[in-house]
Amino acid sequence: MAESIILHETIDGQEPQTKKTASKPVAKVRRADPYIWGIYIALLVVSVIELFSASSTEVSAANVYMPLIRHGVFLILGLGLVLAIQNVHYKYISHFAMLMALISLGLLLLSNFVGVEINGAQRAIKIAGFTIQPAEIVKYTVVILLARILGREQKGGGISTRGVVYSALVTAVFAACLWKNGLTNTLLLFLVSVAMFLIGGMKWKQFFIVIAIYSVCAGGLYMVKYQDDEEDEIEMVKDDRTDTQKGRIKRFIEGVSPDDEIDDFNRQVIFSKIAQANGGVFGQGPGNSRESARLPLAFSDYIYSIIVEDTGLVGGIALLILYMSLVARAGRIAYNCYNAIPSFMIMGCAVLIVLQALVHMAIVTGLFPVSGQPLPLISKGGTSVLVMSAAIGTMLSVSRFAVTTKDKKQIRAEQKELPEDMRTVNYSNIETK
Repeated sequence: MAESIILHETIDGQEPQTKKTASKPVAKVRRADPYIWGIYIALLVVSVIELFSASSTEVSAANVYMPLIRHGVFLILGLGLVLAIQNVHYKYISHFAMLMALISLGLLLLSNFVGVEINGAQRAIKIAGFTIQPAEIVKYTVVILLARILGREQKGGGISTRGVVYSALVTAVFAACLWKNGLTNTLLLFLVSVAMFLIGGMKWKQFFIVIAIYSVCAGGLYMVKYQDDEEDEIEMVKDDRTDTQKGRIKRFIEGVSPDDEIDDFNRQVIFSKIAQANGGVFGQGPGNSRESARLPLAFSDYIYSIIVEDTGLVGGIALLILYMSLVARAGRIAYNCYNAIPSFMIMGCAVLIVLQALVHMAIVTGLFPVSGQPLPLISKGGTSVLVMSAAIGTMLSVSRFAVTTKDKKQIRAEQKELPEDMRTVNYSNIETK
């Protein structure tokens, strides 16, 4: 036990006396990880430069800088969120995981019934004059909830089957509510959950259980959609996205040709490919994009094509490496975490950010069908920026407060500081228990 020396004041000219008192060991609080901070700041710089280049269709004669100012406000708010969350112990974030998930689920269900339409889908709600996209919030809160479940169900060699089943069922419930809001978001949620299962040491038997649960969920959703279509043969439901999704998949399989006539269905794909081809190897230089004036949603769903046009193949690959560096750094910290829950939290947030970035890039480059998916921390979109900032803040919180050394005193201090249900040992460090 640590000892501290207390000096007492001199009384009647006597010498000061000393008294030894025992104090509880306290887990050392470090500075937030500088590598994660560096990657985050680099993404913000890219966002400011490229959004200005990609916002030519929004620029008005009255105020040329208004699109940049609006986005800058959200970036500043996001930075404030990162600074605030990094100072909150990860145990509090985990403790409120269920509450956050239920609130985000409520907002999502609300958007399905009274939401406003954006880009042909009913996926947002207006609160006090602000437009909120609950699907973005759901992805983050589900990651935190899964981290809590998987962390508590960790055992020597990986996750318990009970933990995998609980987590898969939770994901399936949220995915069922997310389906109407967007197929890509639903698939992304499935991918993130499977990635977290694999990180936690999921076995083949458990993998097939997860696939079975997700298949039943997808089949049930398809049957519900099919019945809706049968009941509304004359008048289709206004917010039914089935035909849109089928059309996009069909056009993706057929592909596009330079000789195709440009219409509302292939406009994004064609102009995106022209922008990337125009970028070449080294690009046209930041701010010199030509296609941003013709490419719909160049500032959000297709901003990566403008980045490639401005910085070329070199810049596109550099941005990809930047995102991959984030998950690599998170993996190093997660592996060294003594406890399981912070390990899952930091990896879950990193996987969410990087997988969404990869999906965005895959859509823009033609590897995936057309769908709306912002590039994390770069694309325009207030909800997306704030949610991804919260994910970065959570990663920094884990890097500050989670014990990542073999120091027995620090390990004991952290274990005493955590609630009993959060003391499950990370299986990668099981030998230090």
